[in-house]
Amino acid sequence: MGKEPPSVLHGKDKKYIWHLQQMKDKGEKITMVGTAIFDPFWVALCENAGVDLVRYVSPGVDTTDRMKNMISHTRNIRALAPNICLNAVMQTPEHADKYTAVKVAGLLMSDGVDSVMPMAVTNDTLAYMTQNYIPVFGHVGCLSGWQAALFGGYRRVGKTAEDAMDVFRMAYEYQENGMSGMTIELTSIEVTNAIAKKLRIPVINVAAGGAADGSEMVITDLLGFQPKEFMPAHSKCYREYFADGIKAFAEFKADVDSGAYPAPEHGWNMDEKELDKFLNELEQKY
Repeated sequence: MGKEPPSVLHGKDKKYIWHLQQMKDKGEKITMVGTAIFDPFWVALCENAGVDLVRYVSPGVDTTDRMKNMISHTRNIRALAPNICLNAVMQTPEHADKYTAVKVAGLLMSDGVDSVMPMAVTNDTLAYMTQNYIPVFGHVGCLSGWQAALFGGYRRVGKTAEDAMDVFRMAYEYQENGMSGMTIELTSIEVTNAIAKKLRIPVINVAAGGAADGSEMVITDLLGFQPKEFMPAHSKCYREYFADGIKAFAEFKADVDSGAYPAPEHGWNMDEKELDKFLNELEQKY
């Protein structure tokens, strides 16, 4: 028998979509981090920091590679972060029809995912997924990825009352078709909060300003992975991880170059008698 996937190990600290709904009902804020395609190490840090939910995609050169890598990537994440609630982004070909969507989502769920995010999913496919017990944590507002072309690129949405109602209708229809929660992106503070208040399910702001039921930030913004002049308006750098990392590597190189590392305390010494025997034999034979 092969080794069971990590998802079968349900610890008392494990978080599910169910827990996020309980948090909304109690008025507790939900913390979400988008880790993009970065190492499972980042998800482990999020779990240890008490973050509730992580959204992630798998690494790859193109969409086909990412689809192939998603399950192994999920297992690697679960090995380091067994308890955090995982939200896996499904590429559009993975939910091109409702049968494919359930098949792909089912494989992800069996290997440790807690919910899936099929970007721009149709109501018909969404309903079929939820009828088959797939927890879907989706996305409204500006649809990230290539779908942003529909809005003229990655820009603010819902500026007029009519456009704001379009965002709400999409969110409401998603809820009524079984969606368990969603992020709302690049809407105004007022629209973000109004939609979160109106819906029964958790609504988490990402680049949307409003408090909603919680907030998401992408790890590159949170840890300062790019120059400050290129940081988007919604972001907040909590630690300059990238800059500090460069400094750490540079200091290490300088110590190696100067001989400051390794110092005597970074190693250990052989017993003198054994050392003499070794050196004598080395000199005699070689």
